[in-house]
Amino acid sequence: MNTNSNSYTLIYASVMVVIVAFLLAFISSSLKNKQEENIRLDKMKQILAAINVDTKGQDVQALYNEYIKDAEILNPAGEVIQSTGGFEINMPVEMAKPAAERQLPLFICEVNGQTKYVIPLSGAGLWGPIWGYVGLDDNKDTVYGVYFSHASETPGLGAEITTAKFKDEFLGKQVMKNGEVALAVEKFGKVTDPTCQVDGISGGTITSLGVSTMIKECMSLYINFLTNK
Repeated sequence: MNTNSNSYTLIYASVMVVIVAFLLAFISSSLKNKQEENIRLDKMKQILAAINVDTKGQDVQALYNEYIKDAEILNPAGEVIQSTGGFEINMPVEMAKPAAERQLPLFICEVNGQTKYVIPLSGAGLWGPIWGYVGLDDNKDTVYGVYFSHASETPGLGAEITTAKFKDEFLGKQVMKNGEVALAVEKFGKVTDPTCQVDGISGGTITSLGVSTMIKECMSLYINFLTNK
């Protein structure tokens, strides 16, 4: 075959495309289990962070088994419909469902002999998805810890929601007032009720509002659980 012909070039290119596609598919398949395991462990780290457990350099699975006692699924009435399986629930998917059909994951934890509850959050920031977890004391009304993360917020501005400085503002805050979720993020310097409000990020107003809306919308789904003492 004439190696300088157009037909040779097309055949060669087609063969190379097939070979490369096969190799990429093989690599992707080979790494799938590892990728899924990393995602699972990262979720465990996030949940543990909401109860102030440092996982750096630690066996994350072992820590999760030590502190997280149950991962229940609640219905909107606040009733346990499944005592296990909550870890597998995808909060963004549940948020998109009609209210009556939502399955709500709830993590039951034990820290120093005391019960803590962790509620997952899912929302939107300025440039993309944001998410997190709120850890509560056993009274279901006091913040024990929080974790926030994002997909693409601006470094130095909205991305500051991941910093300890921002997250520490939530510690000890009250969640409920008059039967409604009052925990909120206010515009920087505009806090009027420090028992349940925290300062937003200076220069990151939209992301801060996104965090506040996320807390309000997601935690309101658990209102029956939170008010059932």
